[in-house]
Amino acid sequence: MRVSRADRSRLSEWWFTVDHVLIVAIAILMLSGLILSLAASPAVAVKKGFATFFFFERHLVFTAAGFCVMIALSFLTPSLVRRFAAILLVGTLAALVWVLVDSQVINGARRWLSVGGFSVQPSEFAKPAFVVILAWLFGEARRRPDMPALPIAVLLGCVLGGLLVMQPDVGQTVLMLLIGGVMYLLAGLPLMGAGVLGGLGIAGVVGAYLTFPHVQGRIDRFIHASHEANSQVARAMESFSQGGFFGRGPGEGTIKTNFPDAHTDFIFSVVAEEYGAVACVGLAGLFGFIVIKALVSAVREPRPANRLAIQGLAIMFGTQALVNMGVNVGLLPATGMTLPFISVGGSSILAISVALGMLLALTRRRADPASYELTEFASAMPRAMDERAAYGRPR
Repeated sequence: MRVSRADRSRLSEWWFTVDHVLIVAIAILMLSGLILSLAASPAVAVKKGFATFFFFERHLVFTAAGFCVMIALSFLTPSLVRRFAAILLVGTLAALVWVLVDSQVINGARRWLSVGGFSVQPSEFAKPAFVVILAWLFGEARRRPDMPALPIAVLLGCVLGGLLVMQPDVGQTVLMLLIGGVMYLLAGLPLMGAGVLGGLGIAGVVGAYLTFPHVQGRIDRFIHASHEANSQVARAMESFSQGGFFGRGPGEGTIKTNFPDAHTDFIFSVVAEEYGAVACVGLAGLFGFIVIKALVSAVREPRPANRLAIQGLAIMFGTQALVNMGVNVGLLPATGMTLPFISVGGSSILAISVALGMLLALTRRRADPASYELTEFASAMPRAMDERAAYGRPR
């Protein structure tokens, strides 16, 4: 299919303004996730009593759906991205309350809702929506000092963080606090506020360690990892030594049979054993390329709120990947975070697709960056002026 520049349809406009390199890189990452899921998930499916390709088929369906969602969202204008994020954030906050009131306890936590036979984790969808709205609030705090944007942002962060802690989901809470703090600094707001946020974050981590036994256990196991030969992290680190540089070959890994989370939290270790350290470095490089490409695009963005939203979404995407890989190589305690598009998980795949769809929409090139949020108004002006001129002609 060929698209002409003379074509003024929305499809043509999208095609000539969207970042093709970024789409291709994301598509390669999605395809890699399918290939790696095919290697890691069958052993877990058989062990859990499902059909051999049960998790792979689910991964395929959610990846296809996620790609469609991402492309659909990339058609939005920046103003529509913010409206969508606001609606999504309100919906996910309501869902997080619902989770606490009416949901099953799984592994000691209330995080999932059952919708149409599928388990949905609302916190995954709250993250990209929160980042976009936070970027707008921080942007307004600098542009309009009379608007109480900063207090609203702090209140919103406290509400979301409180709902996540009550599940409890300390890992996601720390991630959101970290991203919010980085965005605060990037927005150029007073450093004193950054110090307060940092102190609250440290106090929150210490409080979580003292309050939640599972958090204390994970941190203790991380500190004393050498004494836990049978822990998942110890097995994950062993997979890197077993795989070497080029791996044992697709499907030849054995350590994954001892992983209950080989297809989710520890799939990076399966990659290390079967495809080797070279593949791990290549995968990490692909994540890094997507993040850097987005951050470079943010530099060209003239509007602070949009620029900050691009940076926040890119940092969220990259940090989640970095945390997952850090856990697998023993540099961080277990957090339960998935590797974007690589780990099996419907909520994670769809939520990351939403985040990257908004990212693609915000990074699209526009002819008049200073006024592109008034696209519909600007497109209507020539017609209105022609009509006015016609009515004003002498008869």
